[in-house]
Amino acid sequence: MKVAIVGLGYVGLPLAMQFARANVRVVGLDVDTVKVDLINRGQSYIKHIEPEAIEEALKEERLCASTDFTQIKTVEAVIICVPTPLTKNREPDISFVLETGRTIAPYLSKGALVVLESTTYPGTTDEELRGVLEEGSGMKAGSDFHLAFSPEREDPANEQSKVKLIPKVIGGYTPTCLDRAMALYGKAIDTLVPVSSCRVAEATKLLENIFRSVNIALVNELKLVYSAMGIDIWEVIEAAKTKPFGFMPFYPGPGLGGHCIPIDPFYLTWKARQYGKHTRFIELAGEINTVMPENVVHCVADALNTRNKAVKGSRVLILGLAYKPNIEDERESPSYVLMDLLSQRGAELDYYDPYISVIKPTREHSHWAGKKSVGWDRATIESFDLVLIATNHSCVNYQELGDWAHCIVDTRNAMSGSHVCPGKVWKA
Repeated sequence: MKVAIVGLGYVGLPLAMQFARANVRVVGLDVDTVKVDLINRGQSYIKHIEPEAIEEALKEERLCASTDFTQIKTVEAVIICVPTPLTKNREPDISFVLETGRTIAPYLSKGALVVLESTTYPGTTDEELRGVLEEGSGMKAGSDFHLAFSPEREDPANEQSKVKLIPKVIGGYTPTCLDRAMALYGKAIDTLVPVSSCRVAEATKLLENIFRSVNIALVNELKLVYSAMGIDIWEVIEAAKTKPFGFMPFYPGPGLGGHCIPIDPFYLTWKARQYGKHTRFIELAGEINTVMPENVVHCVADALNTRNKAVKGSRVLILGLAYKPNIEDERESPSYVLMDLLSQRGAELDYYDPYISVIKPTREHSHWAGKKSVGWDRATIESFDLVLIATNHSCVNYQELGDWAHCIVDTRNAMSGSHVCPGKVWKA
């Protein structure tokens, strides 16, 4: 069997590697020539994927990468793993999905299977994507070709998160489409979870991420309330999670990051309005999470004030640019928002991140592109008026930070295990 995976990012490449390990031939398609060239040279641009694994798959001819979409003619299945961001007006942008559909449609063979994995609102697969595929191919979904949706469940930096072991939810446009998709994923994934339609599968992914967004908003709000009462939210969470039932720990932070939690809930709120429904609970959670960076900046100002300094003119180091610990992915990172807010207030900014040596161009924060991470040494850290911990990478020596820094604002409870002079660390 031969499968094409379109989009070789944090979802597509791990999936391609898992199919290759399962002895399925994979052609990875991407418009990014840099990614394609790196893969074909046996190199990895994602930390948790070893170059040796790519080299082995290439050597055994189970993997190749290309920008040539005519190769769709040679495959039995196409899996789409492209971005689904929000517009500047916070509305769904499925243009990458639809453009991929238009690109692959002329090359689909009769009986081929197309699966969408990109997170989106219910109805995308069986309405919008089906429409462009049928128009471009001249065939009908469910009879001439098969169509399904199966949401990705990647968790970068989580060593327990293995593509093979994570149950795979699958919804088909027709029962036969579902059977075909089950047969495909059954070659590489241990546990399959069939559902009755593409829309149920799409809604499942949104529920998973909305659940996280709402609970993170809850602890972010409680952090502010408990802080006003002189109570440490981190201590409260540690105590609460000893309860063996009815509680699941979530943790506060400086804001939401990544390509899922800050974005996916708004896909449902937008779609719900078309049905005359208002998702007030989801939107409130979004509002709470969105204002968290402002609260962190207020804490930075308070901390500097105690040292007779203003934000304007102070040298501030952002520790951690990635949106979560121990990865190199900075998509939608709250660190960028913090940098923007502090810069607007006149702070002189640098960052340190052991996983991101230089900032690459991004859609919303391109003005930071090219800025390089500072080094990690006493003289460098001492040169800053304040260090703001935005991401708690485990490889950072926080005891050294406590010894070297003049003032620390900690949004991740990273300093909890370090011995630091009283008054030096502020929790935000």
